[in-house]
Amino acid sequence: MRLRLPRSRSRSFRHNGRMRVSAKADYALRAMIELAVIGGGTPVKGERIAQAQEIPLKFLENILGDLRHAGLVRSQRGVDGGYWLARPADEITVADVVRGVEGPIANVRGIGPEQVEYAGSAERLRDVWIAVRANLRAVLERVTIADLARGELPLSVEELASNPDAWQPH
Repeated sequence: MRLRLPRSRSRSFRHNGRMRVSAKADYALRAMIELAVIGGGTPVKGERIAQAQEIPLKFLENILGDLRHAGLVRSQRGVDGGYWLARPADEITVADVVRGVEGPIANVRGIGPEQVEYAGSAERLRDVWIAVRANLRAVLERVTIADLARGELPLSVEELASNPDAWQPH
């Protein structure tokens, strides 16, 4: 996930910025959920995942390669080949998947917020970026692929998602 810096000069915090989830991260999560639901430890063909989740096969194959490289999926070639989760779904978080295909959860201009330095009146901006990262982690590191495959979320995440203000596209 990348933090997109605001283009607006609005002073309202609610209108300052957007979080962007890439297609790659979205597709990776959907593929992992699909593997958790239909795989059960047995190899699943990339074509089946692509069809079930309406993901372009070539893009999915690249994503599955990234997930394999990150140690989140395993693969086997051949007639009986396919992909399966490298660990139990309840041990893989949304954050693990995002990091596997995108790198760090949040960064500013390509570096971690703890490494950003600002001078003068903008000095505390680094703390804001660190707090944003902490809040992203508070959700993404609590939700597992198993949670999503079961259609359940941790209570803290349910509460955040059920807040009507969370649904407003500010």
